[in-house]
Amino acid sequence: MRAYGFIDAGGPEKLTVLDVPVPEPGPDELRVRVRAAGVNPGDWRLRNGDYGVRGPAALGREVAGTVTALGPGVSGFAVGDEVFGGCPGMVGGWAEQALVTASFTAQRPAGVAPEVAAALPVAAGTAYDALTALDLPAGAVLLVNGAGGGVGIPVVQLARARGIRVVGVAGPGKHDLLAGFGAIPVAYGDGLLDRVRAVAPDGVDAAFDLVGGEALRTVAPLVADRSRLLSVADKPLVRELGGREVERDRSTAVLTELARLVAAGSLDPHVTQVRRLDEAAAALAWVEEGHAVGKVILTP
Repeated sequence: MRAYGFIDAGGPEKLTVLDVPVPEPGPDELRVRVRAAGVNPGDWRLRNGDYGVRGPAALGREVAGTVTALGPGVSGFAVGDEVFGGCPGMVGGWAEQALVTASFTAQRPAGVAPEVAAALPVAAGTAYDALTALDLPAGAVLLVNGAGGGVGIPVVQLARARGIRVVGVAGPGKHDLLAGFGAIPVAYGDGLLDRVRAVAPDGVDAAFDLVGGEALRTVAPLVADRSRLLSVADKPLVRELGGREVERDRSTAVLTELARLVAAGSLDPHVTQVRRLDEAAAALAWVEEGHAVGKVILTP
């Protein structure tokens, strides 16, 4: 079958169409005919070799599709079910058929399009898990560093639904979008701390970082309780600063809840581009270069 990935670790020049065998599901796995697959920053990092995968390998960590086979002992699903979930390991979703982890797969409600469902396991799931870890009460103030991306947009919405005030750090071009989702937008750059303190004079109760590096180091002093400083972008630095990384709850229960929120109109993963699999290189470049607002999705 046809897949899209990389021949060996490196830059964009390593990307290519792959001819690979149709995968056979093992324990806790389903095989699906892919209807939509998400594009994430982790995909270009994987291609770069950051996670130790040398290739050749298909990219893609989240999909929506139709079940075509069940692994040994898998229950709760049947061939023909419309599902969405996360791929085992880190790779494989950018393909005509892919494996998903059964315990991190959910039935796709009829009112949730495949392109929307495929945007949920990685980004929205990370946002959900971060808020669960922070366990902030209504009225608390959460700073989201990098609020205009694929994880930032759902975390803003999920936090606002819990009554949490959100200060969203993002480029000016994303401020109107964030304000529309209920966040208070502030710009990056010199004077950031003063801008945050101006809109949150009583302080920030927690920060969720999606940028890393100096951007993370800049906002860390705003959080007195460093157990409420989280990052998914720079795990070594957040630990150095006394914070922690987000522990993922890759479960069917989380995906089912996210789909329920989408169906109820309470969560919009903000899919801004849907491209064909043949355009995967351009889609990944858009994400890698930081242009993406919300989520980019591939379809076969």
